[in-house]
Amino acid sequence: MFLIGKKQGKLLSDSALLGRWGQKQCEKFFKARGCKTLTKNFSCRTGEIDLIMAAPDGTVIFVEVKTRKNENYVDAEAAVTSAKKQRMKKAANLFVNKHKLHNQPLRFDVVIVMLGEDGKTDIRHYESAFTP
Repeated sequence: MFLIGKKQGKLLSDSALLGRWGQKQCEKFFKARGCKTLTKNFSCRTGEIDLIMAAPDGTVIFVEVKTRKNENYVDAEAAVTSAKKQRMKKAANLFVNKHKLHNQPLRFDVVIVMLGEDGKTDIRHYESAFTP
């Protein structure tokens, strides 16, 4: 996907808008692979999860989305710290208990969405990036 003009400039200058856009791109990425959205921006006192998807095989996928315009200073993957992983695991456990999904396979994925200065979108998907 390519973005040009005003829309690209607006995304690149507003980090909140860029984050929402990246999350939408990630959701489209999973849907193109047959997944269904269970919820977006699941939040509880222990943490938050950007997307929770259901794979065609029944696996519940907890997705952390990192959207960047560049990686000049640090790789986007480095933003998924061990503390972030622990908060996600706690939030996922609460979600599983709340929706009685104890018998479903679970997976934690990380998706990096990059919108470069040239308008090109790059998606890097790390399936099973860490374990519950």
